[in-house]
Amino acid sequence: MALRVPVKDNAKLEKLIDLIAADAELNQLWRSANINAVDRFGISDHGEIHIRIVANAALRVFRLLVAGGVTPHLVKDHGLTVDDAEIVVLLAAALHDIGIAIHRDDHERYSLIMAYPKARQLLQPLYEEPVLTALVSETLHAIIAHSSEQRCLTIEAGCVKLADALDMTEGRSRIPFDSGQINIHSVSALAVKSVNIGKGEERPVRIDVELHNSAGIFQMDNLLRRKLHNSPLVPYVEVRAAIVEGETEKRLMTEYRL
Repeated sequence: MALRVPVKDNAKLEKLIDLIAADAELNQLWRSANINAVDRFGISDHGEIHIRIVANAALRVFRLLVAGGVTPHLVKDHGLTVDDAEIVVLLAAALHDIGIAIHRDDHERYSLIMAYPKARQLLQPLYEEPVLTALVSETLHAIIAHSSEQRCLTIEAGCVKLADALDMTEGRSRIPFDSGQINIHSVSALAVKSVNIGKGEERPVRIDVELHNSAGIFQMDNLLRRKLHNSPLVPYVEVRAAIVEGETEKRLMTEYRL
């Protein structure tokens, strides 16, 4: 699968994307994860489409943070470059849900186990030791920390965690719900019209969420807010939700300043 993310001038990122696209094992893990998620658990897509959405959203958030003066932890703690930090963000996005190929429950931990050899394999053409192990470790942290309840310690991991929550447009919620049942999970999952990531007015990143109705607030309170609160991105992100009335009119529903 081609991730189709903007590489800009990051040659290593472009090479990693090519390696991922050519990796038959990883591509099958995405398909197997999706079978478990959609066909067996009855929840939204967790395969190739989700990976592509998360990868693009995570890189978008990351680049806005860097443009806003935020220093990635790979740069701060390891003395590496912003381009290297983009590698961690992209690779963690690609591997964060492969554990669902085993089971949806506790999938973050299964993803962690499965991602270790795969991360080393994909990064070996790009890095030598000890940098290779540093990048693998940071990638694994971002994978385990995408859980809502897991404390997230790095900017890179925070970008993946937030991006995972942002894949919630019209039925693509990360919150499981019972297919065919009318409840707050099923109604709210269809209430999010669009999610847009841009430069903030007072902070580096702004998330604008358009809702069909107020049921979408459930998605934001129970997914987006929880993930953002449990990450180091809180001081850098503005979140605003608006309900859409007709084709052009909007009325402000709620605004988060976290």
